[in-house]
Amino acid sequence: MSTGARVVGVSLLVLVLGGGAYGTADAYDVVPGVVTLAPVPPDPEPFPAVPGVAEPPAVAPALGPLDAAAPVPDAAQVAALVQGLVTDGRIGPAVGVVVADQITGEVLASHASDQPRVPASTAKLVTGVAALAALDPASTLDTRVVRGEGDEIVLVGGGDMMLAPAEGDADAVVGHAGLGDLATQVAGVLASTGTTSVRLGYDGSLFSGPALSPTWKPADVNQGFVAPVTSFAVDIAKIRPGEYPPRHADPEANAAQVLAQRLAENGITVTGVGPVGPAPAGAEQLGLVRSAPLSDVVHYFLDTSDNTITEVVARLVAVDSGLPGSFDGASQAVLREVAQLGVDTAGAQLVDASGLGTGSQLTPDLLLGLLRLVTDPARPELREIATGMPVAGLTGTLAERYTTTSARGLVRAKTGSLPGVTSLAGTVVDADGRQLLFAVLADQTPGGGQPAPRAAIDGFVARLAECGCR
Repeated sequence: MSTGARVVGVSLLVLVLGGGAYGTADAYDVVPGVVTLAPVPPDPEPFPAVPGVAEPPAVAPALGPLDAAAPVPDAAQVAALVQGLVTDGRIGPAVGVVVADQITGEVLASHASDQPRVPASTAKLVTGVAALAALDPASTLDTRVVRGEGDEIVLVGGGDMMLAPAEGDADAVVGHAGLGDLATQVAGVLASTGTTSVRLGYDGSLFSGPALSPTWKPADVNQGFVAPVTSFAVDIAKIRPGEYPPRHADPEANAAQVLAQRLAENGITVTGVGPVGPAPAGAEQLGLVRSAPLSDVVHYFLDTSDNTITEVVARLVAVDSGLPGSFDGASQAVLREVAQLGVDTAGAQLVDASGLGTGSQLTPDLLLGLLRLVTDPARPELREIATGMPVAGLTGTLAERYTTTSARGLVRAKTGSLPGVTSLAGTVVDADGRQLLFAVLADQTPGGGQPAPRAAIDGFVARLAECGCR
């Protein structure tokens, strides 16, 4: 064998022996490699979930879904409960009542349910249904500033009387949009053109007619139960915080002055503030803030029974239908809208949309027709009415009622209260899980205020909730 061949052979032997040695070392994990004699490790634990993105647990609803197989109450037993209410001395001699099954629509019992009576704030159900049927529930009430003539800018109202005086709160209904935010937008545009001084006009032409209804008692206005109805305002025209504080006599003038202050804080001098006619069509927009969605606004006035905001929403229905944005136009518009939905409005009369004025008349049957609509699965756009009414013992104007009864949380209803008038209309789930619709109007209640007639009506509705009337 030649020397070269011996060298090649030795080299190959060294490589083979070396490779075998490395493989052995690899098997014993002495050197890096893919071979090992160690046992196969277990699968790794799952990577821990980040708390912020973990799937939330299912939330149990306050009330489970309704069972269509739940028994319908016996009509005779419901009629006995109705008779007990209408003969209760605490409620007076003039009472209309109707109770119906929600699923079938069948009237289980009634008393004088076709006779018109003073509705008080249950009239707000008419406005709520009309608004969500006629208007887009997701729409907003927009407050704008546009460029006017010369050095003038114009604040244009779109129906938002719940403006915040400074920054808006995206999680709120009252104060959702803020004049501070509007001023910041406007000041930015003006500064970009070198403008540092303006006159501020304001356009309230969206609504017409008197801002206060002649059917409202001066005492109700003076006590803050309602504000002048205008196309924009700060905090529903409240002079100070509270449920029923005094209100500004001219909500638009007050709001314009607040905007002028916010503009000054943003470096814009306002040389004067005053009302102007309608803003020029197509005027350059300098700023815009939007209210909460209309569905939330409706929920708010049903839950709190806010008279002013109800009147605003009714005027929006009127304007949308081509009627004047006034008390007369609003009252006509909301009744016409619910009639077009199939509700029997025979004998109905509204002098305002909130039920505060003297002269409105509705029947329990009309209110029942509204309740049938808002609980109809085929009308999801109206569902906010059914869910937006106060909940017994928990929310809104029913928060302090039903607190010691088994009906707490099982009743959703719109309240109504005026001197000599107590009313309630809504839904109740009975002991068998059957949902019932009811309306009670009493407009000759005895003296002594609301406690006695409310107790009579609440006791009746609580007995409906407790009833396994079969």
